[in-house]
Amino acid sequence: MPDTDVPVYIDTTKASIARVYDAFLNGKDNYEIDREVLRRVQQVAPEAQTLAFDNRNFLIRATRFIASQTGITQYLDCGSGLPTAENTHQVAQRIQPEARVVYVDNDPVVLAHGRALLEENDQTHFSAANIFNPKEILEDPIVRKHIDFTQPIAFFQLGTLHHYDGEISPQEIMREYIEALPSGSYVALSHFLDPQTAEHSDLARRMEDTFLHSPMGTGRFRTRDEIEGMLAGLELVDPGLSLCADWWPDGPRITPLPPVSYCIAGAVGRKP
Repeated sequence: MPDTDVPVYIDTTKASIARVYDAFLNGKDNYEIDREVLRRVQQVAPEAQTLAFDNRNFLIRATRFIASQTGITQYLDCGSGLPTAENTHQVAQRIQPEARVVYVDNDPVVLAHGRALLEENDQTHFSAANIFNPKEILEDPIVRKHIDFTQPIAFFQLGTLHHYDGEISPQEIMREYIEALPSGSYVALSHFLDPQTAEHSDLARRMEDTFLHSPMGTGRFRTRDEIEGMLAGLELVDPGLSLCADWWPDGPRITPLPPVSYCIAGAVGRKP
């Protein structure tokens, strides 16, 4: 997106998480400041875009699993980001046409796209709220109107909490969300990973340092124990917390994973 076409409410002096992800996914809804983040990370990890594609493919497979195997027909997708190929509602509604999806994001560019989604799909809704404030989300009128908290819910925090830099812990944020979900709900979470191996940990920390000192200023690579702490109280679906690329891939792997694929992990869990 040319910077000359910037709407008046967009601040292009600061990188946006949603727009940076869009740049990583080769999208068009990003500005020079967002592309600068991508270029900086690529200097330490040339295949850095794989982080975003692994996350997106994990979202698709997790949604397909929940829609086809659990009978859940309502989805609360926090930090939805900008629309790209195979969004949550498209994957879920292909399998369960009656599925309802509420996206939550407060990025101004995402809000514009969210309004467009409302016009094209009456089973898809959008809330402009802060995904790192569970109380705000859980009391949001749009969420409450379209999500029935007496029935199982599919709750997504995909590629979001590694950008959280507030005072309370991400584990506490997830605890509050999980406590509010009814029994039988499923949670999908993905997060940048420090694999704590001699081969890949240094790469994770170099990418983290680049993200933190880029115009975006966020991007924590946490350990397996730290990420598992965000899933407390859930029964994890086999294979548990794994590399996003290894969570039920669509077929056999005939080429080795690039190093950056060892630096993002995901899991799906059921609330008993």
